[in-house]
Amino acid sequence: MRTPTIVVATDGAATGAATVRWAALEAARLDMRLRVVHVLDWDWNTARYEFDGGSFTVARSLAEKVTAAAAATARAVAPLVEITEVTLIGNPAARLLDAADTADLLVFGSRGHGGFAGLLLGGVSQRLATHASCPVVVVRGRADTTEGPVAVGVDDSDTSEHVLSTAFAAAAGRGTGLVAIRTYLPAVPLYYGYSVPAATIATPEQDTAERTRLEEQLAPWRVKYPDVAVETVVSHDSAAGVLVGVSHGTQLVVVGSRGHGVVVGSLLGSTGLQLLHHADCPVYVDRPRKEPR
Repeated sequence: MRTPTIVVATDGAATGAATVRWAALEAARLDMRLRVVHVLDWDWNTARYEFDGGSFTVARSLAEKVTAAAAATARAVAPLVEITEVTLIGNPAARLLDAADTADLLVFGSRGHGGFAGLLLGGVSQRLATHASCPVVVVRGRADTTEGPVAVGVDDSDTSEHVLSTAFAAAAGRGTGLVAIRTYLPAVPLYYGYSVPAATIATPEQDTAERTRLEEQLAPWRVKYPDVAVETVVSHDSAAGVLVGVSHGTQLVVVGSRGHGVVVGSLLGSTGLQLLHHADCPVYVDRPRKEPR
């Protein structure tokens, strides 16, 4: 029987400690095991001429110290959590994707050094966020905050119910409220041309229809979680702009990995990438967990 596990990637950077603390506290809250992973970014083909010179031994020793230090940080904040530490060797994205196959949640930071240099500025973060077989959390901004509600982007995609389930559970587990956000850009009448931004056009009937649809989606979850206070937001602004904006007062933002409407192309296009770059709190990218191949 598989033990529910959170995998947290650590890179040894100063900001990495906040990522490890977040993951450890989440493991304690969910009664899960925590696996602390550091990947030594080592290209065997490039380094083969230096292998016998001792450089690999030194690099591996340093990498193991990074892993051990991160595990110590996790044990300090979550002493009752079962914590294991693993040092892997190879391409960071590939090794972490492998690790995600046996995880219930993959947690990593927004920036890093060494094996995770420029994590959210290049292909590594996008590959992790879009291809991990489990949900991921990108820890950034006010990582240690426990103030404010949980925010969730709601759309009409097939995964919206799973996203709402995750968001309500996260809010209930933290003893806080939930801000449910639905955005859409109304059609601009031809006579306006390009002189009027779509977001400023008054569409009261469509606004009412969108809010009604949002309330219908929230209704069963309000019943299941009666103690979670829910605030709803329907906006003409872009999904990324609204979600980034509310992130300054929330402790977690939950979005789907793909979507239509509120989070169009989430994490595969500009909306998700902008959120990962600019959110002021951790971002939970939700998706149903895939079983290992």
